[in-house]
Amino acid sequence: MDLLEPPRVVERPEADYLGIRVVTPFRGMLSVRNELIDELSDWLVREGVDDDGLFFLRLHVIDMNGPMDLEVGVTTPGPLTGDARVRPDVLPAGRYVTLTYRNHSLRANRALLDFAGAEDLTLDRRDVAEGDLFGCRYELFRTDPRKEPRKTKWEVELNIRLAEPPGTEG
Repeated sequence: MDLLEPPRVVERPEADYLGIRVVTPFRGMLSVRNELIDELSDWLVREGVDDDGLFFLRLHVIDMNGPMDLEVGVTTPGPLTGDARVRPDVLPAGRYVTLTYRNHSLRANRALLDFAGAEDLTLDRRDVAEGDLFGCRYELFRTDPRKEPRKTKWEVELNIRLAEPPGTEG
């Protein structure tokens, strides 16, 4: 893994996006990600939506031994209308633990989780029957996957929202 920006805590504003959400097995999930990027790209062109935003993979529920609830999205400058398949949503504002890497997603995720543990940071996640449910966990592709097909060359910003400190929840 090439660590491009070290682990740290940042404050992120709310970000509008359009996305396609599916449940798929962990094995083969990256092929599904690629198919959804293509499908969302085609939809943006067909609907005449500006596609200058950054694409990302959001992991809603993680079960490494079962189904993954994931979404491929693209950030938009404001709220937009989707359809039955492509839906608008927001990446919520808040404090996030983050790092930027190239190559080896599993190593990057481990490094970020190790950092959060060492810093005694509490992730916005909880256990549910389907696996680990995250308030917001996503990989933002700084490299446009439509222009660079080699995944090992992508610059990826990994983000996991932190839980609000006790007594500060809205």
